Amino acid sequence: MAKITRLSFIKTILPVLFLGGLILYGMVLRPQVFEQPIFPLEVIFMLAAVFAIGELMILGFAWGDIQDAIIKKLARGFPAILILFSIGVIIGTWMVSGTIPMLIYYGIRLINPAYIYLLAFLIPIIFSTLTGTSWGSIGTIGVVIIGIAAVIGANLGITAGAIVGGAFFGDKLSPLSDTTNLAAMATDVDIYDHIRSMMVTTLPSAIIAGTIYFILGFVYPPTGSEIDTQQVAPTLNAIASMFNFNGWLLIPPIIVLIGSIRKMATLPTLLTSSMSAALLALIFQPYSSADVMAAIHKGFDTNMAFGVNDVPASIHTLFTRGGLYELNEAIIFSIMVFVFIGTIDLIDAMPTIVDRVFGFIKSRSSLIVSSLFATAFTNGITSNQSATSFIIGDAFGKRYDQSGVNRKVLSRSIEDYGTMFESLVPWHATAIFLTTTLGVAYGDYWHWQLLSLINLVMAPALAIMGKGCFYEEDET
Repeated sequence: MAKITRLSFIKTILPVLFLGGLILYGMVLRPQVFEQPIFPLEVIFMLAAVFAIGELMILGFAWGDIQDAIIKKLARGFPAILILFSIGVIIGTWMVSGTIPMLIYYGIRLINPAYIYLLAFLIPIIFSTLTGTSWGSIGTIGVVIIGIAAVIGANLGITAGAIVGGAFFGDKLSPLSDTTNLAAMATDVDIYDHIRSMMVTTLPSAIIAGTIYFILGFVYPPTGSEIDTQQVAPTLNAIASMFNFNGWLLIPPIIVLIGSIRKMATLPTLLTSSMSAALLALIFQPYSSADVMAAIHKGFDTNMAFGVNDVPASIHTLFTRGGLYELNEAIIFSIMVFVFIGTIDLIDAMPTIVDRVFGFIKSRSSLIVSSLFATAFTNGITSNQSATSFIIGDAFGKRYDQSGVNRKVLSRSIEDYGTMFESLVPWHATAIFLTTTLGVAYGDYWHWQLLSLINLVMAPALAIMGKGCFYEEDET
């Protein structure tokens, strides 16, 4: 086998440069300049892996060694892939059991015009935490809230900023979120450890943002005081006719909560919650065992509902999801990334790049801040948080280990300046989705997206002060 020490710098980083070129052309130039569809990210990493394998074989690496490196990387990531499968199952069973619909139903009923901005922040937190999707929450309950805000004469920019912040806060702290799991997977961090680390920066930011939204309700009060029942009645009636609600339906999320607090194994916890939800569906809901099996297999579908002929589009969009195939794109993408990273691990490509670019960094706080800004740059260029997670995770992982910084700080940093940053980048796919879905211009909402703005200050500030960085914990 060729020796790593004999490789020149350019040969070491060539696969990464090839990947960067594919991303630049396929995900930036094609949509922004040539107005053509973007290349699928899974295919980009597959082509980059083929290029890397070809280069290594030309350099003298045996295929057996390359294959072993790939298998080793896949083996380390396989538990996280199993968790992605279980997330699809838990979403499907929580839907068919009525757990998610019940909390959504009462969440909508909490809307009060006097506290529209605060509720616009809090209610999407519930939705996105339980469903694991910020986009889905914005596209469903977010649309309902923005419609109510328009009817009562509230400031739509503040309302939109609150909706977006709440949806992203819940998504980042949800064990059901694909991007949250991918950030943990990309850094070899337990999902619950990652979530607890996220709390260090995100929870204080959310408390500050929520307080400001409460105050804004008195500074920019709505001109009306009554909610048009036509805005919410069809949604509430449809949900109530599809499910039977009671306190027992809280058991599945309580199981996940207990598992998180007690640091229990993630996969058994999620599967236990799923099976309890399936049992509750058979006991309390008007669905057959075949419906429950279908929800586990390919997800819940509103067409399963009895006595519902006209389900609102927003409810259909939010409820028709889950199942083993729910996160198939994230799973396939993860496998392609592992193949690429496993290949270039043989030549230490990513650590070599980080050592060259950030070799001047000596302190741990500077390392954390550097990873924050590298994450923001990568996400801003690629418009894809999944790719950003793996690129930054692989690039900075060993440097964090060498500096004695817990990797859950890296996973948190990837979210702080990645996912939380997306809605503030006007050309980002997330910002485009938000303006299109909510009907509020970027210039009207971005400065009211207080959660991300505060978080962008909170994350580097805590790093510089050395607070919440887990320096006292032993590294493995």
